[in-house]
Formats: sequence, C-alpha cells, structure tokens
Amino acid sequence: MTDTMTAVQLRRPTPHTTAAYWTVCAVEALFETPFMDLVYRAATVHRQHFDAQRIQLSTLLSVKTGGCPEDCAYCPQSIHHPNAVPAQKLMDVESVLEKARIAKARGASRFCMGGAWRGPKPRDIEKLQAIIRAVKALGLETCGTFGLLEEGMAEDLKEAGLDYYNHNLDTDPGYYGELIHTRRFDDRLNTLGKVRQAGLKVCCGGIIGMDETRKQRAGLIASLANLEPQPESVPINQLVRLEGTPLADAHELDWTEFVRTIAVARITMPRSYVRLSAGRQDMPESTQALCFMAGANSIFYGDKLLTTENPSEDADQRLMLKLDLLPEAGPGERLPPSVAGHAAGAGRGADGSGADDGGGAVDRAGGCGGRGCTCGG
Repeated sequence: MTDTMTAVQLRRPTPHTTAAYWTVCAVEALFETPFMDLVYRAATVHRQHFDAQRIQLSTLLSVKTGGCPEDCAYCPQSIHHPNAVPAQKLMDVESVLEKARIAKARGASRFCMGGAWRGPKPRDIEKLQAIIRAVKALGLETCGTFGLLEEGMAEDLKEAGLDYYNHNLDTDPGYYGELIHTRRFDDRLNTLGKVRQAGLKVCCGGIIGMDETRKQRAGLIASLANLEPQPESVPINQLVRLEGTPLADAHELDWTEFVRTIAVARITMPRSYVRLSAGRQDMPESTQALCFMAGANSIFYGDKLLTTENPSEDADQRLMLKLDLLPEAGPGERLPPSVAGHAAGAGRGADGSGADDGGGAVDRAGGCGGRGCTCGG
C-alpha cells in the first residue's frame, strides 16, 4: 500500500466503524451552540466515559532542541525564523532519565519526549530506542514526537517500548498551507498511518489562536474526530505568541472560544483524553476550570513545554486541590507521596481511584466507603 493511499484512507468521507463521521458543518454547528448548553453537553458526555475528577498528568521534555528545517509559523525552533532557538544535540540517556525520575516523583504517569527534526535519521532511532527503554524501565508510559517517520521506524520505536506517538494535525487542512510550506497536511496523515500500523497509540491534536476562523477550527476538530480509530489522546494548544515567529502578532483568541474548542473536542471524541497543552501559562484558573468542566482531563505537568513556559507543578497542584481534582495514577501504580496526600485529603484512594469506584458517591461529611479509599469513612 502506498503512502498516498494510506492518506486517502485516513481522510475518507465515509462513516467510521467505531465513531460517527463528523462533517465540518456539523462541528461548526456545535461551536455555535449557546455557551452554557455546550459546556453542559460536553460535561455530560465526559462523565459517561471518564471519572470527571481524575486528571492524567504528562511531562514533556525536549530531548533534541532547535535547528529544525521546517518553517512552521508558530515554532521558535525553526531555522527559518529570526531569533531561532539554537540547535542542540540529542540528550544522552542518563540526562533524560534524571528528568524522567523527577517527573515520576512529582506524579506524572506519562513521559513525553520531543525532537526538533523534520524526521529522525536511522542513527537517531537507535539512540531514541535506548532512551525509551530506560524511561520505560522506570514504570512510566512513554510518548515520542519526532516528526515524519520513514518505513519501519514506528515499529522500531514500539519494539523499544514506546506507548504513544504524538503527531499533530496542527490546523484545518485548507489553512495548513498558510502556516507551513515545508510539508503537506497529507504528510502528517501518512506518518499517522505508519504509527497505527505499528500498533502504537496516537496522540494527535492541534493549535488554535493562529488567526484561523471558527470554520477552520471546526475543520481541525472534524479532521481529528474522523481519524479511524480516533486518537487516544488529543492535545489542544493555544498559540503562544513568540517574538521572531510569523505569528508573533496574531490576534488574541477569546477565552470562550478556547473553552468551546475543548467542549467540541470532548463531544466529537468522547473516549479520547483531551489535554490542555501549550498556552496555560497565561490562562486564568477560572478558564482552566471551565475547560475541565467541559471535558479536558489531561495536562502537561512541569514548568517547560519544549521551549515555552508552563505553570509550575506547585501551581497545578494548588489548582487541582481547589477544584477537587486528582492525578490519575498509571496502570498498576500508586501515587507518589507528594500527591497521595492530596488524594487522601480530597477523600480519595492513594492509588488515585475515585471514591465512587465501587458505585457510591462521595459523602463529604461522613466518608465514602469506596473500594481502595483510605479516608476512613
């Protein structure tokens, strides 16, 4: 099967076997739903598939920074932009492991690694395999975002223990060429096809606030929702306007439009984790709270996202405590002491399980009685 055929299959305008097919017009109609009704509908869908009080925590590390030959208008790592981030070599295994150990101790269940390449070379894959094996041995889920993959590379990464591969669609197919000229939208789809064929889980989302129209935001969400199967993880980024990039002067996106995008993503992709990604540094707590209400259930946890700032772990823990939200432990994991106390203080199990895990609701006055709960109720 050729790469072109793979791309066509991923974009085919026919109903999925596992999810409804979403037209751009149907997604745009969701965006136009009255705000409160939209958030309520998304919150209802979210609770049908997830424990709404659990948040999956991922930590992202740039293992190879700067010097990227792509010309993405939003990215400071591109060699095409003034003040580009200087190129650095791929980090060694022990340096990555040091960061991964810290991430796990602070409560992250997934460790994501990014490399600023158009795509890795075979020699890079060998080094990445060693890094992935070492991180996986810590008991963390692993995710990688290394650009376009050649034949066999996805299989090599999976053999090393990679769980997820991140490859964002970025924006609406019709708007893509306005922002990126060194690759095509179909190139992204081709790599996603290789990732799926290798048996890897898919992390795939996009960026909003790049002066796109609402219809183009709907086009992005429709493209994501119509992937077959839908991505297991959907990161929604708000553009971080950085000096020296072509989008440094982009118009600021209204906060309600960001919340609407989260809600529409939740409704159209009900079983996917919807992650609040870049852009949270300057996002008010109240807006983040509405995003969690509207179905976001994952965040990047740590003070750096590749090369942009992110809220500190302490700030995120304080916000989660205010909102009675709990970290989601990894498979078979118990939360580390630093966050287990948070869970116990909220009347939840030290393994991050919900107090209603056994079918009961939380009783704030008299305890919960849920399986695995350590609150003593």
